[in-house]
Amino acid sequence: MSGHSKWSTIKHKKGAADAKRGKVFTRIIKEMTVAARMGGGDPEGNPRLRAAVVEAKASNMPKDNIDRAIKRGTGEIEGVTYEEMTYEGYAPGGVAIIVEALTDNTNRTTPEIRHMFEKHGGNLGTPGSVRFQFEKKGFFAVEKSAVDEEKLMEIALEAGADDLQTGDADAFEIYTQPESFEAVRQALESNKIATVEAKLGLIPSTGVSVDEAKSKQIMRLLEALDDHDDTQNVYSNFDIPAEMMETA
Repeated sequence: MSGHSKWSTIKHKKGAADAKRGKVFTRIIKEMTVAARMGGGDPEGNPRLRAAVVEAKASNMPKDNIDRAIKRGTGEIEGVTYEEMTYEGYAPGGVAIIVEALTDNTNRTTPEIRHMFEKHGGNLGTPGSVRFQFEKKGFFAVEKSAVDEEKLMEIALEAGADDLQTGDADAFEIYTQPESFEAVRQALESNKIATVEAKLGLIPSTGVSVDEAKSKQIMRLLEALDDHDDTQNVYSNFDIPAEMMETA
């Protein structure tokens, strides 16, 4: 599948640092809590929760953390109530960005997200202004050292995956339709192939290339958005130059 921005790969590289682990866990815990509140605490009957649990396990989250997050969502233990927010906008060079957030205070989060866009030369748009440039997909990242590429491709495609890409980093990238996500997850698990990332998300239909100066500006914006406490996911159709991948 063409047009992948490689932003997930960049985040994976950065997420390997211990300093990022707390942020990753917090984001997944919020997602599990909201998913359980909306669809119940049984992952087998709640696809959104099941996907979040898969991601939690891929991130090596302790089982106790997973159980507590689900119980907060179902009301078995007390917890914060989060509201889902989606922000759409443009970075310099016409690059589209979607930010998914979970917040307990929209009056705080919305102005802060808008300020980040404006500070880095972008602008926050209206709902639907960039969403048409993305499609929902399942995504798995598997370390190249963990499995042979041909074996992984055979397993993934047989389970219903759309594509396997070698990428530019240390991980293979598997893409699926949302309805095939669980089948591919089970196939990887049954073949004892560990994932370093497993999630349903938005993938750009086409990529947008910009010059080096704008690339650096966009990277700063993406990193600022990703580091915000309320941010769950940041998606972009930014096609980052290979040379910037080395310094990202």
